[in-house]
Amino acid sequence: MLHSFARLFRISRLFSFVLSLCVLLAAPSYANVVVVLNSGDATVTLLDQATYKEINTFSVGKEPHHLMATPDNKSLIVASATGNQLIFLDPKTGEIQRQLRGIIDPYQIGFSPDQKWFVANGLRLDRVDVYRYDGRDLELAKRVRLAKTPSHIAFDAGSTTAFITQQGSNEISAIDLATQQVKWTMPVGKLPAGIFMTPDNKYLLVGIMGKDYVQVIDWRTQKTVKTIRTGEGAHNFRAHGDKRYVYVSNRVSNTINVIDLQTLENVGNIQVPGGPDCMEITEDGKTMWVTLRWIKKVAVIDLASKKVMKVIPVGRSPHGIYFFNRAPDL
Repeated sequence: MLHSFARLFRISRLFSFVLSLCVLLAAPSYANVVVVLNSGDATVTLLDQATYKEINTFSVGKEPHHLMATPDNKSLIVASATGNQLIFLDPKTGEIQRQLRGIIDPYQIGFSPDQKWFVANGLRLDRVDVYRYDGRDLELAKRVRLAKTPSHIAFDAGSTTAFITQQGSNEISAIDLATQQVKWTMPVGKLPAGIFMTPDNKYLLVGIMGKDYVQVIDWRTQKTVKTIRTGEGAHNFRAHGDKRYVYVSNRVSNTINVIDLQTLENVGNIQVPGGPDCMEITEDGKTMWVTLRWIKKVAVIDLASKKVMKVIPVGRSPHGIYFFNRAPDL
């Protein structure tokens, strides 16, 4: 009797172990979820990075344009511009964690390097909202008025200043984070969009969307030191993660250029039809995913060959893109 009971107990434990193993093996690899913001549809599409298949598409607030992870990487913030809210997602699964309403017109968002400040550009309201950040909650410090359509954000390494491009007035402005005052404003090329601080904290790179170049600015003297010819519609930046190269997307010419950060020269060109916009790079630095703004698709690019490997349908006007197993931002 005892022998039979012991045998049944062992079989039961073995069955439970096998069942648990099967469940574990069947579970999706959440680190491979790609989050795509469809700004024209007010939705988020989740893609499987390995199979390129759609996992899910769900509604969020109107005009989700940009997104970024919180400094602790425990949440992914989606900025819903005309929905006037921030939606926090699980960065590994894409599932909604919480919603923060009352953040008015958050078009582009960013955390300062010291993680003490959160900045939200109100593109349609011509202002920049500066918040104090305590690791979870946001406290509005001040709303800063700017001339016209504040677009993208960069920070200096010391977290003293936020630099804002203004598409409508063809300017960039520097905002002192401690005082929330505009320190200076300078003219740049037509329709400035993306802005990127070089890893040595020396220059700002500005994508001049109304033309075909990147403007290199010495931000301490407010002087343009160089222009880097790229393609028409120079728009957004994504660093390779090695502190040596940064990519710029050109929405009009349907190209992505490679800029050498040591020489500040254009050293490569990738053909990507469909209006390439936001870019994300895998942790190993081998693959880029890029939203194609005009054709409702995402392209997957092999960076060694500079060739498009796959094009995946998503929603209307895809903009921001993110996945957890990503390369560093510099």
